[in-house]
Amino acid sequence: MTIQQLINDRVVAALAAVGVEGANAAIQTASKPEFGDYQANGVMGAAKALKTNPRALAEQVVAKLDLAGIASKIEIAGPGFINIHLDPAFVAARLQTALYDDALGISKPAPQKVMVEYSSVNLAKEMHIGHLRGGIIGDALVRVNSFIGHDVIRQNHVGDWGTQFGMLVAHMVESRAAGEAELELKDLDVFYKHSKKRFDEDPAFADLARDYVVRLQSGDAEVLALWQQFVKLSLAHCNAIYRKLGLLLTDDDVRGESFYNDDLPVLVEELRQLGLLTESQGAQVVFLDEFKNKEGEPAAYIVQKQGGGYLYATTDLGAIRFRTRQLGLDRCLYVVDSRQSLHFQQLFTTARKAGFLRADAQFEHIGHGTIMGPDGKPLKTRSGDSVKLVDLLDEAIERAYLLVSGKSPEMAESERRQIAEAVGIGALKYADLSKSRNTDYIFDWDAMLSFEGNTAPYLQYAYTRVQSVLRKAEDYNPAAAIVIGEPAEKQLAVALSQFEDVLSTVAEGSQPHHLCSYLYNVATLFSRFYEACPILKSEGEVRQSRLQLAALTGKTLKTGLGLLGIAVLEAM
Repeated sequence: MTIQQLINDRVVAALAAVGVEGANAAIQTASKPEFGDYQANGVMGAAKALKTNPRALAEQVVAKLDLAGIASKIEIAGPGFINIHLDPAFVAARLQTALYDDALGISKPAPQKVMVEYSSVNLAKEMHIGHLRGGIIGDALVRVNSFIGHDVIRQNHVGDWGTQFGMLVAHMVESRAAGEAELELKDLDVFYKHSKKRFDEDPAFADLARDYVVRLQSGDAEVLALWQQFVKLSLAHCNAIYRKLGLLLTDDDVRGESFYNDDLPVLVEELRQLGLLTESQGAQVVFLDEFKNKEGEPAAYIVQKQGGGYLYATTDLGAIRFRTRQLGLDRCLYVVDSRQSLHFQQLFTTARKAGFLRADAQFEHIGHGTIMGPDGKPLKTRSGDSVKLVDLLDEAIERAYLLVSGKSPEMAESERRQIAEAVGIGALKYADLSKSRNTDYIFDWDAMLSFEGNTAPYLQYAYTRVQSVLRKAEDYNPAAAIVIGEPAEKQLAVALSQFEDVLSTVAEGSQPHHLCSYLYNVATLFSRFYEACPILKSEGEVRQSRLQLAALTGKTLKTGLGLLGIAVLEAM
């Protein structure tokens, strides 16, 4: 159990003991050391509901609050806040457990079967900067949920079906006849743009492309073989990006739109049997009263187009149906641009009406903002094109290499290259993950590659600094007891003990920036501790205890950054 939950349960019990049932303890970490380590704010709301004096109610609660062995001091502040100072011995015991555990002593919640759908690119195009956020946020959520004990399925729901593939196959057939296909396929974007231009401008080619779509959907062997070539080529490109970016996704995690194709007629018929479908202008539609427009008309969720074609909305319904019935998911996180919010609201509503989604299943849209350029608009190249993701990653590594070379020119080039990859990719990922995923942010190379402030290079350097201390301490005893005395020791120790609190918050709200803020706070507190409490110059039990705090700091930074998909280095 997290410390936060432990205290919460005790405060709720104390509220009940004074006659306040069902109140929220509202436990949060204190914003300043003088406020203690945790603060209970729920008394304020309870007092308001009861129309009583909050400070008087807080005094009654504190009188009943049993935190023996957990808190060394409890005090009431302001109009009714309860400040809780943890007992150093309690904190030390938690840290001692964390030191000897690969999971840093965290307790496991009741395990759930969780799917994280992320990246989910449209195949036959090169990945661009718009794919960055979904990929790294999704990967962090996979890592955190797996670490705390859930059964996590990674899912890459790629766009590998539909009209665009008829267009591409038609262009490939004609390009091959002209001996050009192999050359053009080296650049997926060029090939796609050429085929799209022809589709838009040449009616005869457009008709040919539609014919290939029909042949593809009917299982024509020749067209399927060409389609599979596009899919294979596109996935090879994606996998190269995933490896360079350090994402966990592999081919085994791919389940594209094509997977659900054969089931779509069955799904539509099931919706019809349930009485949910209405024909509207030739299309099959589910009308949703929950999403009425200004005129009071319900929104139309189209599941089959006029002429019998399907949409990605249909495929998404099929995916929910499969994930609930065949996979038995408890939770599914769709890491997709926030601009798709309305689609997911309507999707989940339709799925619940149809019974495809259990009442207790948590299917959530994990929306994210856009990466902006200095002009406040979505980041583009100078020519106005989308920034290719592979070019962005290469530039991150090269900029980091120049930075490392400037700081350590005497280092072997191979070592500088290795450090540059960890620093460059780490900086790019952390700059994104350290922002709330709901917001847009301005892309800034100088800020993200800085060795000062809340950045990956700062945290990576903090880790190497800890390791340097431990290498110098030849007498370090990993079994030594932790004894907390000085204020700087207490502040660092309390922060280290809150790792489980933070992971629980990240997993519950799918907000990785909380972990970033936590790691930055740990690194900052270690720096203060290092200055205020000499480690290598101290002696005896004090020296060993401080070495233990340093060791756990290093372990926490390494584990935390690993959960964000960021590598650490033993030396920089």
